[in-house]
Amino acid sequence: MRARSWRHAERHRIDRIGWLRAAILGANDGIVSTASLIIGVAAAAPAPGAILVAGSAGLVAGAMSMAAGEYVSVSSQADAEAAELAREKAELAHDDAGEREELTAIYVARGLSRNLAAKVAEQLMAHDALEAHARDELGISEATAARPIQAALASAGSFSAGAAAPLALAALAPQPALIPATAAASLLFLALLGAVGARLGGAPLRAAVLRVTFWGAVAMLVTAVIGRLVGTAI
Repeated sequence: MRARSWRHAERHRIDRIGWLRAAILGANDGIVSTASLIIGVAAAAPAPGAILVAGSAGLVAGAMSMAAGEYVSVSSQADAEAAELAREKAELAHDDAGEREELTAIYVARGLSRNLAAKVAEQLMAHDALEAHARDELGISEATAARPIQAALASAGSFSAGAAAPLALAALAPQPALIPATAAASLLFLALLGAVGARLGGAPLRAAVLRVTFWGAVAMLVTAVIGRLVGTAI
């Protein structure tokens, strides 16, 4: 009987970590902040037009803020990674033997025998010494490297998409039902977002859904109370 060839296929999601984190954060923030803003302004009982103006301003300002914040923070990470790689490159040029011993010690600490660790270090450094040290010493790899523009675009786009949902609902809902309708729909959007994020990242579904809906509900409740108090005081 002829043996069938079999390939072990694995699906890892670590390459999504950069844009997925920014996209989930942006969409979550877009829903929560815009819905909370709309509910807080509506609780103060202004004219319907003022609610939509506030929500629209929140969408634009929030998207720009998320993009700028992600770009600056991830650029700082990219600069730090570049500096570490430059330092490691200089160390490799200055003390190749010491760097080989350092890599060997890392593999020994991970469970390889001394002889095998030395052979692995030698072969990896012969192939690409900087890449080997970046990955195993510094924890920098192509899959997890900082990408500022990608993070900024993912964050701004997802924030806008998330914020558009409660804003559209506020434009369509009748004034008496605006607050409960916006809150209920936004919590539903957050639950769906948590489920999608968990699915894409391979994380537990229930925990992700409960986490985003709980904190979204807290944010909307707090802003509603503040809006009502401010509206009453004015």
